[in-house]
Amino acid sequence: MVFSSLTFLFFFLPITLAVNMVLPKQARNYWLLLASLVFYAWGAHEFVLVMIISILMNYVFARLIDWSRSERFRKLCLFVTVVANLGILFYNKYMNFFTENLNRLFGDSVVVTEIVLPIGISFFTFQALSYVVDVYRKDTPVQKNPYYLGLYIAFFPQLIAGPIVRYRTIADQIEERTITVEKFESGVRRFCCGFAMKIFRFYNKCWGQVKHLAPNS
Repeated sequence: MVFSSLTFLFFFLPITLAVNMVLPKQARNYWLLLASLVFYAWGAHEFVLVMIISILMNYVFARLIDWSRSERFRKLCLFVTVVANLGILFYNKYMNFFTENLNRLFGDSVVVTEIVLPIGISFFTFQALSYVVDVYRKDTPVQKNPYYLGLYIAFFPQLIAGPIVRYRTIADQIEERTITVEKFESGVRRFCCGFAMKIFRFYNKCWGQVKHLAPNS
């Protein structure tokens, strides 16, 4: 699902906003997490488990780092977290490239992989990793609610296109936020401006391709 699709504009987004408005404050984060997972599953249902594993893994290691008073153990947890996150990213994003080059070197003696790249894996992997690093550095408090951390990692507006956001930047908005007419109006205005720019760029690109392919008069 992309932001300019009819499904997103006339189905997913209105329902998500409407339900979020009527829910009590303590339920809104859970609803947004569910909506974000549905958004991701819409175009990549087979990779939702990868995201959930990433959420749980980084939640556990961040809690261990925050809990431990042993610097050696904290460094070990951080090391394992970095290796695990980068391992997931490498396997899903670069294993095809890696095995193809090994096959060229050794004459097709390595098993060829056909791994489909999960959408947005770089964004949510590095976002989750930045959170654990900040907890280790004590730059941000650990999030004890796994659903709130899941929302930070899986939040659909920046899931497939970024940018990578530091947890401490939006921690207060996850924990406690208010919805006002002014804020809603500002959000709608920014969304409309961004949507219009995306559409204009798309049609401008298409027009440029048409002009390039058209025969010279």
